[in-house]
Amino acid sequence: MMRTRLRDFIITDDDWIFAVADYCHDEGIRSVLRYVPDPAGSRGVYKKYRKLDFDDAFMFMKSARPQWVKDVHIVPRDSVKQVLAPNQRLPIMMRDNRRVRDIVRTLQKGVPLEKMGVTGSLLAGLDNESSDIDFIVYGNSWFVARDIIEHAKKEKSVVTEISDEMWRDIYKKRRPELSFDEFLVHELRKGNRGMVDGTYFDLLYVRDWEDIGPCPRGVDIGAETIEATVNSADFSFDSPAIYKIDHPEISYVLSYTHTYAGQALEGERIEARGMVESAGDIKRLVVGTTREPKGEWIRSLTLLENNLKF
Repeated sequence: MMRTRLRDFIITDDDWIFAVADYCHDEGIRSVLRYVPDPAGSRGVYKKYRKLDFDDAFMFMKSARPQWVKDVHIVPRDSVKQVLAPNQRLPIMMRDNRRVRDIVRTLQKGVPLEKMGVTGSLLAGLDNESSDIDFIVYGNSWFVARDIIEHAKKEKSVVTEISDEMWRDIYKKRRPELSFDEFLVHELRKGNRGMVDGTYFDLLYVRDWEDIGPCPRGVDIGAETIEATVNSADFSFDSPAIYKIDHPEISYVLSYTHTYAGQALEGERIEARGMVESAGDIKRLVVGTTREPKGEWIRSLTLLENNLKF
């Protein structure tokens, strides 16, 4: 049986390369097209590929496979010829990439090798000199890895802090509905980004197989801004990030944009704006209903009150 989960890649019979978008695949593999063969492309050695951004991927798919296009791309299982799993391909990437080896060696102090992986262009073998490292740790080992990375940065080992210039670049890329100072206060606390030999890397969370449960779909009700206390942030670094909250109507806040992963801790008061959806008897506030969500956000009021003067 073909099993896929978030941040795996799949390759279709057309040699199109998709990034798996979540854990729910009842109709087909929910994913987003990332690379297509192109003789004029800039990626690849033996076969050239072109990288597609989010909007270009949807334009391409609406023309080439409109029946696969929904909120993401639904790839039929019988069209998939290969699954690229980040943990299974890690040994190859360690052999070929010194920076990946350095991260692995740093994390092996407390994280089993089988709980690690690399996704993104490195997983597809289509990286270039400017490629970042999208490093995965599975399940609860992610939190151990984050603590190791934070300690390594303080020791100024092979893993170092992100420069001010890089933080500005990240902010411009994310374009959040937060000021730069608000953004930076949240990001610095998360501790899941760093540099290794001048290359930026992200520490990304993916669920262990046993943590993957049913994924009910919701019906949009309308936009709303709420304040609530976070009761649980156990899956706040997942995708979507999930915050269980204490609120009279809404049970969870979900974020589909990486900007608001890990944005608040258990016990903190948050302000969130997004689209309310109903899933059975449960209402959820969804942040990130578009690729670059405008007018949607999550901010930890507790964190800001303790760190910024308004």
